[in-house]
Amino acid sequence: MDAPLIKAIALDLGTTSIKAALLDEHGQLHNLISQPAPKITTDQGHYESDALRYVETAEQVLQQCHAQIANNPPNPPLGLCSQRSSFLIWEKANGRPITPLISWQDNRGTPRCEGLHANEPTIRQLTGLRLTPYYFAPKLSILLQDHPAWREKLMRSEWLVGTLDTFIIWRWTHGKHTIMDASMAARTSLMDIHQQQWSPVLCDLFNIPLSILPKIRLSAGLNITLDNGMTLSASIGDQSAALIACVTNKPTEVLVNLGTGGFVIRYLATQKDTFNGYLRTLIYQDAQNHTHTAIEGTLNSIAAALAPYPVKECRIKHLATTNIFCLAEPSGLGAPYFRDDWGLFFSQPTDQLTPTQITALLLEAIIFRIARILEEFHQDSPITQVYLSGGLSELTSLQQGIAQCAPFPVFHLKQKETSLQGAALLASGLKTKHARHAEKIKASSNNNALLEKYQLWKDWLDALLRQAE
Repeated sequence: MDAPLIKAIALDLGTTSIKAALLDEHGQLHNLISQPAPKITTDQGHYESDALRYVETAEQVLQQCHAQIANNPPNPPLGLCSQRSSFLIWEKANGRPITPLISWQDNRGTPRCEGLHANEPTIRQLTGLRLTPYYFAPKLSILLQDHPAWREKLMRSEWLVGTLDTFIIWRWTHGKHTIMDASMAARTSLMDIHQQQWSPVLCDLFNIPLSILPKIRLSAGLNITLDNGMTLSASIGDQSAALIACVTNKPTEVLVNLGTGGFVIRYLATQKDTFNGYLRTLIYQDAQNHTHTAIEGTLNSIAAALAPYPVKECRIKHLATTNIFCLAEPSGLGAPYFRDDWGLFFSQPTDQLTPTQITALLLEAIIFRIARILEEFHQDSPITQVYLSGGLSELTSLQQGIAQCAPFPVFHLKQKETSLQGAALLASGLKTKHARHAEKIKASSNNNALLEKYQLWKDWLDALLRQAE
């Protein structure tokens, strides 16, 4: 059998691991190489790792994967995807990092967010995002406040600042390119997603000089020659890459990712403002300068809520067997509500319930939150198909429960490494439909009580929200 024709190579700059793989003409991944990312140290909310070790590991992974190309063009286009909002400051003259790689998980920007609370409507209107310390801007703002001399060195271009992808591209082009693609820039809290450029208003609010920021580039069609001879064709944020791999850019398709947290996301049918409290997400800008935008609902910390309970033992038959309602987001309700006054919350005491019964209530809460987001998305623009991905989507109770409550066909995506696949697809120009492998979920016909309870749960949640007004 002939070796597959390789169309692209992809590199995933993850938080815990760094991976590379080859993409064939059918959109499938081959020859996966993976190494652990440098360990992140934590101290009083600071999450940091060794930036140079990270780059060295990324180089090793990419080289090992590239060496496996046989009987193919030697340098297929490279697609890069990166963890969003992790960043550092480095010296322009020699590339020496001034700071560690500061992780997106780092919350040192909390004081800046607290000080900008009154400006949150402006920030949200310009960025489509909530004001949180996990983004690039609050963290960088605090660093520049605590180290005034750093600001001067950055403004004189003696030092540079950027996200992880910016640093790697800068190093791999011998300092010729200090760039950040639109999907990464959109998660900094400094880019106006309507204009797709750095916002003077946002830079003033965070007290960050606009002049120190990298140049914003398209996500695809980059055509940047790297020092290793490869050509960087695409660079994109990891979640955006995963979306590209999982659904087409038709607004009728929705991705439901269930992992540590959860998100429900679809491409926007029209370019319009965020509605009903949902997040507006710039997914990517293609080689033709078209901006692809999505709307996103979020569920917070659902894996933590389920962790103490026997989720694998819970079946669809265990759901909707009590009249107790639940919210299952320990760190507070995500989009569109953004309420931290209810996290893990039950409508009645659960002291007399078994672990399986409590598990069922938590799973119901996740199913109902997803079903309601889908329902509201459908009211805005029709949905025809829903795709489930992520570790928790392997639970048959969640699969069948969502299929029971959502009035659309629901499919379970089987492919793995979707961020790698999406970055490679974008670099190669192949279409998602060539790569997607999904299995339709059959809704249970024996649990109409779940759909009935969903209607009652919506009334209960609405009453809670009214009481808090």
